[in-house]
Amino acid sequence: MGRAGSMVNSARARVLVAKTSLDGHWVGVFLVTRALRDAGFEVVSLGQATCDQIAAAAVEEDVALVGLNVGGRVEVVERVVRRVRERAGDVAIMAGGTIPPWARDRLEAEGVTVFTPGSSLESIVDTARRLTAAATP
Repeated sequence: MGRAGSMVNSARARVLVAKTSLDGHWVGVFLVTRALRDAGFEVVSLGQATCDQIAAAAVEEDVALVGLNVGGRVEVVERVVRRVRERAGDVAIMAGGTIPPWARDRLEAEGVTVFTPGSSLESIVDTARRLTAAATP
């Protein structure tokens, strides 16, 4: 599987950031991507992509973490999570966006760390550090 550890063990953990729908809201994705880069992560920015594209990129880019912008239905995100885990193994996944409490519960039950509007960039970066450090053997 894609997470052999080459980037996970390096000083710059690799993170894939992608949108799960074409909703027109890009500011949050840009801010999170910039904050992660400023914090020293190597960020692969996929833009808006299908679940198959996201899963393939997670494997090809050998990422330690996948960050998803939730701009649509939670069922789409659940499908992305399943496909990423099928193809890339137990890679850490974060999701952010306008996510209702019931959807947050469902995603967290799948092991996804969820950020809702108003979450600080500092907390997102700190969580990314924790999740990528946890992936180090």
